[in-house]
Amino acid sequence: MAWTYLFFAGLFEIGWAIGLKYTHGFTRFIPTVLTVGSMVVSLGLLGLALKSLPLGTAYAIWTGIGTIGTAILGIILFGEPATALRLACIGLIVAGIVGLKLVS
Repeated sequence: MAWTYLFFAGLFEIGWAIGLKYTHGFTRFIPTVLTVGSMVVSLGLLGLALKSLPLGTAYAIWTGIGTIGTAILGIILFGEPATALRLACIGLIVAGIVGLKLVS
């Protein structure tokens, strides 16, 4: 169950990271409420996952999921560049997450 908590914690991290862009510096009410809500859920799920997973592994995977998702959505939603080097670096993060899962 801890891995499921961690996975969803990572998804909510993507939500709040992307949500930050839509808050316009926390000046828009609904995006701000949704972003803060995503932060709370993400950290709560991470806390549940940490009950049984090693801290270093869980934190690295949580931030990795957030980084990958945010980078991909930045490309899709905000027109950020999708260069070969950028995509290769995202692939390296995926490889690191898979490696950590395999050794944990």
